[in-house]
Amino acid sequence: MLVRLLFLSSVLLICVGSANAGKTSGFTRNEWPSIDIPLDNEVFAVPKGYNAPQQVHITQGDYDGKAVIISWVTPDEPGSNKVQYGLSEGKYDFTAEGTVQNYTFYDYKSGYIHQCLVDGLQYDTKYYYEIGNGDSSRKFWFQTPPKIDPEASYKFGIIGDLGQTYNSLSTLEHSMQTGTQAILFVGDLSYADRYENHDVGVRWDSWGRFVERSAAYQPWIWSAGNHEIEYFPQMREVIPFRNYLHRYPTPYPASESSSPLWYAVRRASAHIIVLSSYSPFVKYTPQWKWLRQELKKVDRQKTPWLIVLMHAPIYNSNEAHFFEGESMRVVYESWFCQYKVDVIFAGHVHAYERSYRISSLRQNGSSYPVPDKSAPVYITVGDGGNQEGLAKKFRDPQPDYSAFREASYGHSTLEVKNKTHAIYHWNRNDDGKRVQTDTFVLHNQYWGNSRRRRKLKKKVLDYAIANL
Repeated sequence: MLVRLLFLSSVLLICVGSANAGKTSGFTRNEWPSIDIPLDNEVFAVPKGYNAPQQVHITQGDYDGKAVIISWVTPDEPGSNKVQYGLSEGKYDFTAEGTVQNYTFYDYKSGYIHQCLVDGLQYDTKYYYEIGNGDSSRKFWFQTPPKIDPEASYKFGIIGDLGQTYNSLSTLEHSMQTGTQAILFVGDLSYADRYENHDVGVRWDSWGRFVERSAAYQPWIWSAGNHEIEYFPQMREVIPFRNYLHRYPTPYPASESSSPLWYAVRRASAHIIVLSSYSPFVKYTPQWKWLRQELKKVDRQKTPWLIVLMHAPIYNSNEAHFFEGESMRVVYESWFCQYKVDVIFAGHVHAYERSYRISSLRQNGSSYPVPDKSAPVYITVGDGGNQEGLAKKFRDPQPDYSAFREASYGHSTLEVKNKTHAIYHWNRNDDGKRVQTDTFVLHNQYWGNSRRRRKLKKKVLDYAIANL
């Protein structure tokens, strides 16, 4: 046991402090086609029955995890905007009523988009719900998180830049195999903006049906990327995020945000902050003011894990989008260190990369980072599988701040064990197989250095060592 502990300790020291331990994976990806799956493929199948609900997805509906927002589309007519739900399948003791709307985008007219807040739920409870009418109704379920508690364990999946290719399908199916309880999505959903005219809306519809197999059963915590902007002056569509905002609601009022593009939720033992890389964020803007207040509200006694989601990475050693996150770094990095953010997940770069705990705050204006124990770990997971393909060109030599990087498709999991430790995996899509490729134990920034820090139990240590 002592040998194992020494080994684990050496691995953890490597993960947080060694400038020479960075690794660039030599894995060569045998890519499946980076093209969108044809619309007649079964993964986009329209549910049977007249006006049957489709594109069903849920997200957290309040600040603390006792509500969900259920969204769906009916293609032919509004139909019912009610959700029936209860604790047993087929036995629904409760009903919630939502809203319905549709919109046009150039010459595309959407179906009828329903959004229903289901609140007052019990923690750690499985609910069954039904939407639609008669023979066309459809049934699903979801599980609420445990109550807000510093010792609550929880497993998050992290996906970014997904799209709707065969690689995207591999990512989605692999994620569903890992037992995650909620998905943290770091932007760039459908890549419908790569189409024109009517097909933009069509590809938003197909993507909604594509992710339903996961998103109807577990909440996806949404953040927007550059492919959600959809600025098309040639189509006279110049209002940013129109398709995204109509289709993917967020619980932004619950955290007193003024925009659905930035908000916060608390879930189990985590406080999750979502930022918008493509909305104004400099000093005195609404997003800046909101984040300043939200960080003050974080209570690490109740939610020890502080996680930030954004789309454009602040630190990145890939030639693709290199330095694009610099403006946000200049504005927010001091806050991230001051409030001891544990980890920041981003997308945008179509490859995987993990940093050490680093910051540029002590460099007299230089943006080159150095080790900083108060800083977050920065992880880029823009490797979901979209049609733009992989970002294969990393900067050489590998910078000291980069711990591990690989140009492959995949997704991540973050399994919170208690208030001091979480186990992180990046899972490569290896020619259709899920392969755990990068693994480390994440120490909580607030509790990790406390004298009250609790040691991992033997079975957790054994698990971590076996997967390093």
